[in-house]
Amino acid sequence: MKNINLILAFFISIITITLYIYAPSLLQSLDDRLRDSMFTLRGEIKPQSDSVVIIDIDEKSLQQLGQWPWPRDILSKILENLADKKVAIIGLDIVFAEEDRSSPHNIFKKYNIKRDNVEDFDYNFAQTVASTPTILGYQFEFTSSDYINKKSPFIQTTFIEKNKQIGKSYLLEAKGTILNIPVIQNISYSSGFFNNIPDESGIIRSVPLIISYNDQIFPSLALETLRIALGVNKIFINYDENGVNNIQLNNLTIPTDRYGRLLINFRGKEKTFKYISAVDIYNNNFKQEDIENKIALVGTSAAALMDLRATPFESIFPGVEVHANVIDNIITQDFLYKSSWIDGFNVTLIFLLTFLTFFMIRKVHIALTPFFIAGLLIAAFYINYYLLFHVGIVINSLFPIITIILSGVISLVIGYFFEIRKKEEIKKKFASKVSKNVMEELIKNLDSNHLEAKNKEITIFFSDIRKFTNISEKISKPELLIEYLNQYMTPMSEIIIKNDGTIDKYIGDSIMAYWNAPFEIENHPDKAVISGLEQLAYLSILNEKITKNNQPTIDIGIGITTGVATVGEIGSIGRNDYTVIGDTINLCSRLESLCKFYESKLIISQNTKDKLKEKYVFRYLDFVQVKGKEEPIKLWEVISLEKDYNEDKSELEKYETAIKLYEKEQLKGAVEIFKELKNNYKNRKIYDIYILRCEQFMKNNNFNILFKHTFK
Repeated sequence: MKNINLILAFFISIITITLYIYAPSLLQSLDDRLRDSMFTLRGEIKPQSDSVVIIDIDEKSLQQLGQWPWPRDILSKILENLADKKVAIIGLDIVFAEEDRSSPHNIFKKYNIKRDNVEDFDYNFAQTVASTPTILGYQFEFTSSDYINKKSPFIQTTFIEKNKQIGKSYLLEAKGTILNIPVIQNISYSSGFFNNIPDESGIIRSVPLIISYNDQIFPSLALETLRIALGVNKIFINYDENGVNNIQLNNLTIPTDRYGRLLINFRGKEKTFKYISAVDIYNNNFKQEDIENKIALVGTSAAALMDLRATPFESIFPGVEVHANVIDNIITQDFLYKSSWIDGFNVTLIFLLTFLTFFMIRKVHIALTPFFIAGLLIAAFYINYYLLFHVGIVINSLFPIITIILSGVISLVIGYFFEIRKKEEIKKKFASKVSKNVMEELIKNLDSNHLEAKNKEITIFFSDIRKFTNISEKISKPELLIEYLNQYMTPMSEIIIKNDGTIDKYIGDSIMAYWNAPFEIENHPDKAVISGLEQLAYLSILNEKITKNNQPTIDIGIGITTGVATVGEIGSIGRNDYTVIGDTINLCSRLESLCKFYESKLIISQNTKDKLKEKYVFRYLDFVQVKGKEEPIKLWEVISLEKDYNEDKSELEKYETAIKLYEKEQLKGAVEIFKELKNNYKNRKIYDIYILRCEQFMKNNNFNILFKHTFK
């Protein structure tokens, strides 16, 4: 028996180590997400230095100064006001790739009007950049194209590479650039790229500090801004046998991965750093001490400007604050670092944990085994957490857990019948996710291939609570917030399960569900749409109850689409789940997020609408191209089942007439009806959207982009 234990322990350790060495991207993603949970557990911390302030082109600024892009005389005034208040340096998380169309010089040029001394906003802005401590931003491109810009920005930085192996390049290689227009770029003192490159899961966890292009090395906006602020002339890049080891600014050493990327020690959620609205800078309505002798980063938190990223703390995070975190990490030398010896450490840890778990479980009474395994998992998690935030060393988070669970499970299941164990796993996996009928079918078909990975047409459902951050701020106690959220989640989940849907996951305050997997569900698009309508109907009842309890009311947005996705069991040994992945899921998530833009409750794609059997009342919304999709799609708002709709349809009929005129490019007639609708009925945002488009297109006499609008 002892020999069997040794063989099993050795066999498990070899499998786990092999899996670690050749870990697929999904396992790396799970490891990253587990580490993200440690950030959440740690919570927000204040920036360790008081050196960075963010000048925010926010919603308030857009409302008062107009839509973006602003005339550059506005930006000139902002830079001048910052310089007048003795800002140390200004970093622009913006690229001015086109001329200012509002500039009198360009307007006169466009209409061939000859006049001397016409004001040129681009030239004036360039002079302001040259006369203020301003560092420009630009962007690298990493995909080749016939139209890609090949010009290189001029840099002031001197890079010195130490111990680099000849013929080997570890840095990210750019294919092209998106630069500022020459009149601005050429006069600037310096500039830096602001590429924030997410990992495969779409989350920003690290950023490149240096990028190679045309056999030159270029600094990031954060690195270049800090270099100039510190008065450093040379940047040293120190290599070891694995690639880049660190980057050095005088006495500041920045540990990086082999590609010159910094793993960011995020301070917290959005607005952890000091934010000042750009319009307040423009109006000189701010305190000098807030920016004096500080690094000011100019960027945006406005959702409409699309410079939002996902981080370990939240899915919507201003890109400019990523740079602020990088600068704060470097100034305070508060880093997270994957050392060159970390792979050897992880392999040794897996080996030791396998033997420890396997043999200790054999010594523990079976009733105490779950507690022992739980204790090991907690200890592994705590050690990982301690090393991450107190020592700054990043070790693998996932594989110690996989090792403990795998060793524990194998040592226990030897005494169990395979068929019984398989039934229990399926029950545990799907009990809270599917209806009773689906569960019974799964148990009956244990030996079938229903759970194997396959491509299958499914209907995807995403819902999300609007402004949940504000709600969580109002309900500060965690137990009350969870109780509040559960009174919403429970009935909404029951509605989905009642309509034969499967709940895939809860993502914070969001619900992801799907229909038609693992078994065929008849009329699955209708069941998904009806679930959405029933949820919206129940929400009004729930809000009446919530209001009586003096709690914030709940508003949600729902996105639904139908398409082919990969379905099956996905995960790792000892840690997997039946789920769905693919482009259809990403599209559905974006449909849900577009509810905010159109101020709609339930948006479906054309694919879903085409497959519906029941009769509904629809409102056509738009013809858009979302990020990641080559072909544009039509969006529809589902208002009600036709049999349940008791209101006057004249508004929808007039709206449909206006849309037809819009599609025929008869914009004058269309805009008149849209304005009538806006004045006579509810002030729906969709009317404002089309009024603005029609007026802009008529003004610019450009009909080429009437029917395809891009959302990232």
